[in-house]
Amino acid sequence: MEYVIREILEEEYNLLEEFLYEAIFVPEGEEAPPKSIISKPELQVYLTDFGRQKDDIGLVAEAEGKVVGAVWVRIMDDYGHVDDSTPSFAISLYKEYRGFGIGTAMMEEMLRILKQRGYKQASLAVQKANYAVKMYRKVGFKTVDENEEEYIMVCPL
Repeated sequence: MEYVIREILEEEYNLLEEFLYEAIFVPEGEEAPPKSIISKPELQVYLTDFGRQKDDIGLVAEAEGKVVGAVWVRIMDDYGHVDDSTPSFAISLYKEYRGFGIGTAMMEEMLRILKQRGYKQASLAVQKANYAVKMYRKVGFKTVDENEEEYIMVCPL
């Protein structure tokens, strides 16, 4: 599948709400939560005033003439927070575009940008049952902490 990864445009920031919802892992056989879940404060940290902080960086994947995925980072007190100088990742792709290497390519490009900008590491949190754990490990993330449901992972840059 042909796709392009590029910087998110300011007029596309509203798409991050949709991709944040898509990023919510729903285990097999469970029902997806209502879209209103993204209005919870613990999820709003990924979106509120995105683009206004120096550490806000976003990329999108475009295929078939439309945006099909997004990856964005910022320094925030989220599930994957490890310290105040480490950007945390959010990433998602529409289901029908998964399995083509687009997510991996988005992750690798964001990691390249972060390294180029002088960051020492990046972090994320992922549910243990999420198929994406394999991809995160493949691009260099290592588990540094965990709880009953999630791994906290860091990628040295």
